[in-house]
Amino acid sequence: MVKVEGTLEEMYELFGDARQMVKSAKRSVASGKKVAAKAKRPLNSWQKYVKANSKKFKYKSGTKKGQINLKAMSRAFKKTRKGKK
Repeated sequence: MVKVEGTLEEMYELFGDARQMVKSAKRSVASGKKVAAKAKRPLNSWQKYVKANSKKFKYKSGTKKGQINLKAMSRAFKKTRKGKK
């Protein structure tokens, strides 16, 4: 830390311009932050299948009770028209 002594006039001479430069730089950065967002890629058929609540297979008992059974979902998806290659 540096200690600076002097009158108010001397302080403004030393730091007045620097303070204005910092403020103008902050304003220019704030105004330039708006960047165009990337276009989102569409979901593939498996992601759409998993997203649909009606298609979710859940464990009914055991330690995983209530969690989604992805193995069973995968088997069912492969039997659908979109799941076949």
